[in-house]
Amino acid sequence: MSIQDEIEKRKTFAIISHPDAGKTTLTEKLLLFGGGIHTAGAVKSNKIKRSATSDFMQIEKQRGISVATSVMTFEYRDKLINILDTPGHKDFAEDTYRTLTAVDSVILVVDVAKGVEEQTEKLMNVCRMRNTPVIIFVNKLDREGKPPFEVMDELEEKLDISLRPMTWPAGMGARFKGVYNLHQRNLYLFSPGKTKVEEDRLLIDSLDSPLLDQKLDSQADQLREDVELIEGVYEQFSMAAYLQGEQAPVFFGSALNNFGVRELLETFIDIAPTPRVRETDTREVHPEEERFSGFIFKIHANLDPRHRDRIAFLRVCSGTFQKDKAFRHVRLKKDVRFTTPYNFMAQRKSVLTEAYPGDVVGLYDRGDLKIGDTLTEGEELQFRGIPSFSPEIFRELVNTNPMKSKQLDKGIAQLSEEGVAQLFIQDKGRRKIVGTVGDLQFDVITYRLEHEYGAHCRFEPLSYAMACWLTSEDPAKLKDFIRLKGSSIVYDHDENPVFLAESKWWLHAMMEDYPEIEFHFTSEFKTEQNRVGAS
Repeated sequence: MSIQDEIEKRKTFAIISHPDAGKTTLTEKLLLFGGGIHTAGAVKSNKIKRSATSDFMQIEKQRGISVATSVMTFEYRDKLINILDTPGHKDFAEDTYRTLTAVDSVILVVDVAKGVEEQTEKLMNVCRMRNTPVIIFVNKLDREGKPPFEVMDELEEKLDISLRPMTWPAGMGARFKGVYNLHQRNLYLFSPGKTKVEEDRLLIDSLDSPLLDQKLDSQADQLREDVELIEGVYEQFSMAAYLQGEQAPVFFGSALNNFGVRELLETFIDIAPTPRVRETDTREVHPEEERFSGFIFKIHANLDPRHRDRIAFLRVCSGTFQKDKAFRHVRLKKDVRFTTPYNFMAQRKSVLTEAYPGDVVGLYDRGDLKIGDTLTEGEELQFRGIPSFSPEIFRELVNTNPMKSKQLDKGIAQLSEEGVAQLFIQDKGRRKIVGTVGDLQFDVITYRLEHEYGAHCRFEPLSYAMACWLTSEDPAKLKDFIRLKGSSIVYDHDENPVFLAESKWWLHAMMEDYPEIEFHFTSEFKTEQNRVGAS
């Protein structure tokens, strides 16, 4: 099979949502269709208590949330699907933002009762920054929620995108009977409460069928009216508009009960893009190029607690990744090779020999790899768009067991390299400041430091509001600023100077007083729009 055939075979996407919208449940139902798993959920101990396949960290199981991105691969209709299930909780948004750099499209899950929530809007904004194609799945139709047309209006207004319904619900809550496929012009009726892929769906192949009235009673006429209104109000689906991120097809259903999931998956297979062109600091990289290139978008230590391993997740962008082959580590300017690269089914992994554009490869890492690193077959280039954002909460890390200082230093360094939090150093390493997006991240850090590294600590609150990376065309001016503002200056993991501001007002005052200093919202300095002053 040629590399072009391999590219055409692959679909790599992320599932994103606000917490509790049903994102991980949808992930598992897609895996059921692909044969990746055989029953929804994973039994915890010997009790009738289940946790999602993709939620493998103990703290995730205890809290019932996803706090780390899981990577899963399965085949369906001769396509190889790489699915990335992301954290929904806003405190772990940065992990989701980084994951979005590694996918070619997105499925956005929305709760029919809650509609568009704050995190949903933020995630959509990140997709829009990259013109990422988006499919919307309106979930939980087995419960009472907002009327479908009201949901559509809210989606269009708050997400600022053109919509095209691809399926439409027949009823809602206890009256929910199934979904009408507007593309195929047929209706499947389902039986609720199934944990496996349904085998006995009843097909009604026309809205004019007497069987529709027999099965739906009074809902039959309502469905006919809804479909007529849809065709008069919404534009037809445009593949070009979808691929440009301008139009989002919308599906309705219930992931928990397998309502509408097959329709979503079948359409996704038909329309979702194959691996796309990627931007670097020197040129665009096309997936069909012969020479390999890829970048690290996630690192996870102790994925398997029994082996204390550290896995870096690589997105293949061009060419062929091969086991045992030497590749150029652009940042370190040296060759590296990987003897046991993996592909994943959530926590389970298997060794692979080759990978192609669109694939996500797990690389065993001894500490050489960081998020954003580029690997090539020799070319000196750097993939763009994987910056660190300014944290919102800052706390000082205090060691409560000096006998475990080395374990604490190693643990917090590795967790920061994973992207769990950002670590800033002050006073030549004697003071460590941790920055996060939300409070929950500190719980995760504390838990993992104790259970994975045997280190104990506490976090002391600090009064900073944001971090800004500093540059200047005049090195002397930058040196003077760092000297004068020493109590507010820290350094990131690459030893770049960072200014910690107590408020936005204070930051803008600094910008006015020191116009020769450039303040940046993110660590990606070369992108002009990242500057605070441009906001």
